[in-house]
Amino acid sequence: MNATALTMLSGILVAGFICQWLAWRIKLPSILLLLLVGITLGPLLGWLDPDALFGDLLKPVVSMAVAIILYEGSLTLKISDIRGHGKVVRNLVTIGLLITWFIASASAAWLLGWDLLLAALFGAIVTVSGPTVIIPLIRSIRPTKSVSAVMRWEGILVDPLGAILAVLVFDFIVVTQTAATPGQLLSTFGLIVAGGVGLGVVAGHAFGIVLRKHWLPDYLRDFAALAAVILVFSLAESMAHESGLLTVTVMGVWQANMRNVDFEDILDFKESLTLVLVAGLFIVLAARIDLEAVMALGGTAVVLLLVLQFIGGPLRAFTCSIGSELKWQERALLGWIFPRGIVAAAVSALFALRLEEMGYPGADKLVPMVFTVIVGTVVIQSLSGRLIASWLGIRDPDPTGVLVVGANPVARFYGKALQEAGHRVLLASMNWRGISKARMAGLPVFYGSAVSSYGERHMNLLGLGKLLALSYRPGLNELACVKYRYEFGMQSVYTVRQSDQAHEKHQISGEAAGRLLMDGTRTIEDLEQLVHGSPETRTTEITDNFSIDDYQKTHPDNVILFVTSADGAIRFPLGDDRIKEGDRVTAVIQPAAQD
Repeated sequence: MNATALTMLSGILVAGFICQWLAWRIKLPSILLLLLVGITLGPLLGWLDPDALFGDLLKPVVSMAVAIILYEGSLTLKISDIRGHGKVVRNLVTIGLLITWFIASASAAWLLGWDLLLAALFGAIVTVSGPTVIIPLIRSIRPTKSVSAVMRWEGILVDPLGAILAVLVFDFIVVTQTAATPGQLLSTFGLIVAGGVGLGVVAGHAFGIVLRKHWLPDYLRDFAALAAVILVFSLAESMAHESGLLTVTVMGVWQANMRNVDFEDILDFKESLTLVLVAGLFIVLAARIDLEAVMALGGTAVVLLLVLQFIGGPLRAFTCSIGSELKWQERALLGWIFPRGIVAAAVSALFALRLEEMGYPGADKLVPMVFTVIVGTVVIQSLSGRLIASWLGIRDPDPTGVLVVGANPVARFYGKALQEAGHRVLLASMNWRGISKARMAGLPVFYGSAVSSYGERHMNLLGLGKLLALSYRPGLNELACVKYRYEFGMQSVYTVRQSDQAHEKHQISGEAAGRLLMDGTRTIEDLEQLVHGSPETRTTEITDNFSIDDYQKTHPDNVILFVTSADGAIRFPLGDDRIKEGDRVTAVIQPAAQD
């Protein structure tokens, strides 16, 4: 490999990382920045030429990357999730998917003059959203709980379903180019579908059994999953051309729905790998975009985008929510927010590559149109989402709830005190015993790590604006503080001092570890003794006639847990905090004070 190629590959990786990091900081879908960087490096500046860099390896590299992305996405599709999240979500990922497909296909055929098959492929591709684009928008917009839950689960579940639809349409197009008669067309297409589904089921079940029986050591599970996906994809392609993507998608769905199969560690690994693949893949794919082809689409592409935004989205949302408890304002926002993301970009680029090889007319216009929809929906909905949600009156106020890391006695005590004071609280822990006790106490819980990719995908942070890291594990507290200081702000991230020895050996120095509760005067062991026996907590309002000095003189033994401001905001007072009139002080009542 020459120095130029090595420089280009390393540059792609570094640029991808910067885009992902910047997207995390500014809370925008990373795909937008990746596409913009790719277009800048490729057609605008001419620094990156993927065809010259990869040569004949471009198609197989893109194919394997897309296969891994689809497999990772399909691992999140559990049939029980569709049944378990209400009629609206079920309708959106079935009826809504078909509505979007029809409107997008008809619009492409009518406005762009595409043939029905290419238009149907475009329509199938843009039925896909995905958690990587919808979750950042939800966190930025902060809609009400009911509509945000629907948006979130639709994004997760429609990802693999839309991908399956797109793969089936693509396979049908490929068959039409080789079949001489309608009978041959149907038999060849049936062979691809049956072979892909059959091999996917067998492979998914076999690998699921390997995981269930623990035939692999932990450190080889991720490697085995990656090798299995590539092997199954290659095997399917050799048996029936263009069946590989369908096979790996079915493999993931089957594996996700097997009982007693733990694959969360594999999913975490696949997410990390997908992060790298997505970063590199989209910069490379965007660098191949022909800007002249984009410009040739002209205003017609904008009109098609507006049809999807103003007609397709609302029609999908209002149709699928008939008879539900969602208010019309929530339905309107549901129809407005549906960005397209990673899977749409990945499969459109791969399909275009293969169709261009076949000489299919209009294939060169597929990627520019799909990327126009991706960039357009993300930009429009990112810029307008907050304003529209506020105008509709369904945007949550500034979040005042607390995410508590840990489910030990101290965490449960703080959680209950916050809940009784009227604040939203969520306890996150991997300790099942602690989580069970918290749930029995009536506290909302999340069983899993608050710092994992799984937690980021499944934890509902709506209404939460502060972090309280109260785990017995110093390292976990520090990781949580580092992770959430950009989510909530450095001033809203708190932790507790461990024992002096643990604090000295393991804790991160400085503000990276979070603000110490009670100025670090009490350790986690001190707090555990304080809450032993579930002492009473009492909330007292500070008034003009009863200042904080009066409170401390009257209740010298009370230990202040937190303060609620007149506007409902929570503060965990430190030494420089000034408690003023209108604040409500929640404190632990010591036995001496109760006598």
